[in-house]
Amino acid sequence: MPSRLRVVLVEDHALFAQSLDFALTREGYDARVLTPEDFPTPGALLGRVRELRPRIVLLDLDLGPLGDGRLLIGPLAQAGIPVVVLTATSDRVRWGECLAVGARRVLSKAGTLDGVLATITALAQGRAVLDETERAELIALARANGREHREIRARFELLTPRESVVLGHLMRGETVHDVAAAFVVSENTVRTQVKRILGKLEVSSQLAAVGLANRVGWHPPAA
Repeated sequence: MPSRLRVVLVEDHALFAQSLDFALTREGYDARVLTPEDFPTPGALLGRVRELRPRIVLLDLDLGPLGDGRLLIGPLAQAGIPVVVLTATSDRVRWGECLAVGARRVLSKAGTLDGVLATITALAQGRAVLDETERAELIALARANGREHREIRARFELLTPRESVVLGHLMRGETVHDVAAAFVVSENTVRTQVKRILGKLEVSSQLAAVGLANRVGWHPPAA
């Protein structure tokens, strides 16, 4: 029996939170729901979680105005509070990132309530909730992706200030003609700049350059 084991659910989706709160309470757990919108900063939310002294935290990755829930995992894990991530994303890289900073397991919101309850029960009993091979594979995937992103972002650092601005115009869907008109230069000049951008980013088209920028979250300087 859970023996009123306290479970804190950090979730910004009201219907999902209410449903899980009801299910946990019905199973005998002391469930507490914290809504991110009720806190001014991630630090304030983290402080409240600690005050409640939960045995387990169920954490959403999307905390609305407070940003990425992954930032809370490390501090909670360091405080000895097991964290189970509940997320709508199927991105296994993000799953691995959560595990790398201390989450015990990541569960999809597309899964079943029984799966969530089984994970909570296993944690309460001190049992493993994720196969170590799968954990290692997910963490390795996240770290490899991190290295790749750093390598790609290093290419963007090779761009000159003007090339960065030109790429910013391309990201907004502007053509070479539009960029030339904006800078009052010839289209040949802009084409030369675009060619240099593609070479530095190691891509073969403007579309690929824009896609690469979006992929790693690169933003151009203010024009």
